[in-house]
Amino acid sequence: MATARQTDVSRLIDTAQQEVQKNRQRIEKGLDILLAREEPPVGVTPKDVIYSRGTLRLYHYRPMTDEVYRVPVVFIMSLVSKPFILDLTFGQSFVQYMLAQGFDVFMVDWGIPRTEDTRLKLDDYVLDFMPRCFEEVQKATGEDDYTILGYCLGGQLALMYGGVFPDAPIKNIVTAATPVDMQGMGLFRHFSDQRWFDVDRLVDAIGNIPPDFMLRSFELLRPMDRWMSYVRLLDNLWDPIFVMGYRIMYKWTNEQIPFPGEAYRQMIHELMWENKLLKNTMTLADRRVDTKAITCPVLNVMAEHDHIAPHAATKPLLDIVGSEDKEDVLLKGGHVSLVAGKNAVGRLWPKVADWLGERSV
Repeated sequence: MATARQTDVSRLIDTAQQEVQKNRQRIEKGLDILLAREEPPVGVTPKDVIYSRGTLRLYHYRPMTDEVYRVPVVFIMSLVSKPFILDLTFGQSFVQYMLAQGFDVFMVDWGIPRTEDTRLKLDDYVLDFMPRCFEEVQKATGEDDYTILGYCLGGQLALMYGGVFPDAPIKNIVTAATPVDMQGMGLFRHFSDQRWFDVDRLVDAIGNIPPDFMLRSFELLRPMDRWMSYVRLLDNLWDPIFVMGYRIMYKWTNEQIPFPGEAYRQMIHELMWENKLLKNTMTLADRRVDTKAITCPVLNVMAEHDHIAPHAATKPLLDIVGSEDKEDVLLKGGHVSLVAGKNAVGRLWPKVADWLGERSV
């Protein structure tokens, strides 16, 4: 009997000691976060800048295998987010994974728009910046062909480019969380309804759209997400792996960048209000964006629980291209977890690598 009581007491002491240890770690990690100490490194995969222009940087990542696929992969990011979501940290990097599978990887980083960049339109990105970057990719690889992998708005830019330049040597297009039917954009469409949203007045008054404006717009889609993330963090402050993952994702989420004013005006007028990409009626500098002229293989990857680019907005993408070799993939996850984090490691990344592997020789 005494032995049983001693065992119970020992268990209580062990449990108490464990809780004391967890609380100590919670305090230490909490202070690290509050004081921004030892911020986790991001975007650390070795790379070289092979072309720059204004804020734009074209990265060429150093290979990780002795042999690489013939066709390089060019990552195209959105205009409102930093690109390190695709290269978070060691072991959690889409870029690193693709390199390890033998792909030759490049990335277009649009940089942080300056005040004078408010004049930039989608025309500049699609008709000027992207072609110039692809020329540099061709020089670096000695190959004419290239694959474009666009995330979110980056996927829209890829479709616009393919629609304007149907003869460009695009080997494949991969789109991830890319909306094409603005009728399916849910609350975003409601927020930007032209009955109460005067985009012209906004852009004329402030130029580039401030990052806080974009961040709060995203948060309004799910207003409790931020507070629930704090609760989860508090529960797991003792866990260094959880805390590191949280800090990396929090860093990316909160480091939104300004949206070039004229490009934003154009997005609202021509995409959100007039749905021109879906209707195949869009023009850039009087050049038609004919997405039906895109005939290369297309992989359209969507997230089942994406609240930023809902399934209703991303599903029609394959209907607007002329490709015969095309595939839809609907995966569990949200807008960010589709491309980054532990879910992406086992879902999206292997799928993209396998699909491109067959089409990159």
